[in-house]
Amino acid sequence: MHSKRSFDALAWLDTMASEKIRIETILNSFYDRTDINWDILRTDLLHPVCSGNKFFKLKYYLLDAVQKNHTTILTSGGAWSNHIVATAFAARSCQLRAKGIIRGEKPLKLSQTLQEAQSLGMELEYVSRVHFKDGENPSPEEYIIPAGGYGQLGARGAGDMLNHVEAANYTHILCAVGTGTMLAGLAQAAPNCRVIGIPVLRYEAIGEEIRQLAPQTNITLLHEFYEGGYAKKTPQLVKFMNDFYVSTGIPTDFVYTGKLMFAILQLIHKQYFPPGSRILAIHSGGLQGNKSLKKGLLVF
Repeated sequence: MHSKRSFDALAWLDTMASEKIRIETILNSFYDRTDINWDILRTDLLHPVCSGNKFFKLKYYLLDAVQKNHTTILTSGGAWSNHIVATAFAARSCQLRAKGIIRGEKPLKLSQTLQEAQSLGMELEYVSRVHFKDGENPSPEEYIIPAGGYGQLGARGAGDMLNHVEAANYTHILCAVGTGTMLAGLAQAAPNCRVIGIPVLRYEAIGEEIRQLAPQTNITLLHEFYEGGYAKKTPQLVKFMNDFYVSTGIPTDFVYTGKLMFAILQLIHKQYFPPGSRILAIHSGGLQGNKSLKKGLLVF
């Protein structure tokens, strides 16, 4: 029973991806370079909860869990983790239970992310940051999905995002980097394209962790666009996100995609991309992270 319903649910989401995901071209008047083309793959449109790269990174883990007859998905993350709430939704769609190991003590008031995960049926367990360890001592019924979907199955799923675009049309593919899973998958799926990652946190070992998933030589990491660090922001980033939305109608989040698009604009202005470049930026969703911001800070 689990197997058929789980595969049906994932097939439905794959169909929805084909219907919802689209490519949008940024007018070159926004970035003042007529010799460069900038497109965005809108995977954020996939689903309001399990959006962007989250579903893609989860799907092969879910299929593996079903095939191995596990009944519970076990994963971990922080109080505002996109991965946590996406896993809660995806597991429920496959009629699997879900358990989230949350870094830190239980807050007096749950974040909107944790409230939503809980409403989707996820059992939450809080572990102090000192003792936090990913997927420690699971029961036989539990199937571990690493935080952020990191791993070969997550990378394989992330590579499937390029099934919705003709990757050969582009010279550069850019994405935000958290665990590096999406970057690794994109590099494997588009070996003839330069795949550029914009890390959103100060973590120098990220390069080695990405190489463990994808030893490809077509990967470049650019570390100068943290904008204050992980889940932090600068006034310049917020202004850009608002200007970008007004100009393009595309919302971004301050943790991942805002930093990505801001980095691309700066790279274009710095002449990083040679004339004739065709850029594809991956909008990987995660917009729910903006709910942690003060109301009115963003215009969308």
